[in-house]
Amino acid sequence: MKLAILSRSPGAYSTHRLKTAALERGHECKVLNTLRFAIDLAGDEPDLQFRGRQLSDYDAILPRIGASITYFGTAVVRQFEQMDVYTPNTANGIANSRDKLRATQILSRHDIGMPATSFVRDKADVLPAIELVGGAPVVIKLLEGTQGIGVILAPDKKVAEAIIETLQSTRQNVLIQQFIAESKGRDIRALVVGDRVVGAMRRTAEGDEFRSNVHRGGSVEAVELSPEYERTAVRAAQIMGLRVAGVDMLEGNEGPLVMEVNSSPGLEGIERATELDIAGAIVDHIANQVAFPELDVRQRLSVSTGYGVAELHIPEGSAFAGQTISESGLRDRDISVLTLHRDNVVIPNPKGSRALEANDRLTCFGKLEEMRDLIPARRKRRAKVRKLPDDALQD
Repeated sequence: MKLAILSRSPGAYSTHRLKTAALERGHECKVLNTLRFAIDLAGDEPDLQFRGRQLSDYDAILPRIGASITYFGTAVVRQFEQMDVYTPNTANGIANSRDKLRATQILSRHDIGMPATSFVRDKADVLPAIELVGGAPVVIKLLEGTQGIGVILAPDKKVAEAIIETLQSTRQNVLIQQFIAESKGRDIRALVVGDRVVGAMRRTAEGDEFRSNVHRGGSVEAVELSPEYERTAVRAAQIMGLRVAGVDMLEGNEGPLVMEVNSSPGLEGIERATELDIAGAIVDHIANQVAFPELDVRQRLSVSTGYGVAELHIPEGSAFAGQTISESGLRDRDISVLTLHRDNVVIPNPKGSRALEANDRLTCFGKLEEMRDLIPARRKRRAKVRKLPDDALQD
């Protein structure tokens, strides 16, 4: 395998370990400065220039895109995707995870536990937003902060209001998030590779610091995750479109709460804490998947006029409930079932003998007109009743 690691820091611990792991396994590996690429859109096919010359062929890339170059870096990764070069982390996945608001919006519809979060712009909406997440103290986060930078614990509403007003005056966008008191100064970092957690550590803040980041002096220790924590970490990474990710979780009283999904997780802390070859696991995953570059299914299938992908729902009382996929007659209507979703379980490429149950969701490809009358009505939002302070009940 010929692997390119996209990184501006060839001497950094993570980059060095990944390159060493690849070379030890007999792969050809180079570290390429992400900013030295030129996206070539002039030819008949998507191409890339590197340092002014046409880029040689690579089987796979491993993006290590820093926050300061997210836009250009994801454009380079996207070009590799158009060239059918495998990447464990897609451009969309990296962009989604880098924006804390976008990441929270995506995860919130997939039954992933998270601290209650709100996002407002007008000063008049700040106090109601604080009440919406459970009241003070609250955590205030810059949307694109890293390594604990831009994360502030506000002890009361007035302090929170002043901090948010100050940040917004400098054109910073911030999230208002519930403070999980039982997990103060402590979190879990799970390193997800493919469909499993290859290592996990607990990070504990130093002294009165509530941020547990290693860069802020926090200590680390290896930890064995329960199935619930492992399942949550893997699902969060996959929902974001990442096959290599660091998933940060708080230990809430009712289970794991996902705080962040990192597309370029550092390896130094977790390798030293766990004494595991995390870099080797990442390289092995890439080598096993290199023949399967990420496909934009909707982009590829858009050329099939009248066909597309849709999600069908089997409601209570449906004639489909109790029938097998073969008996349902979907295939006769030119509809193929790609995956079956049942509660939190995903069954890929289900057999025709698989019985359908009420509340199953089917991801299907087929003739759009045939699927139109099977698509469920849009879900209506459930009203949320919350008691707000008197000063927030004004127009």
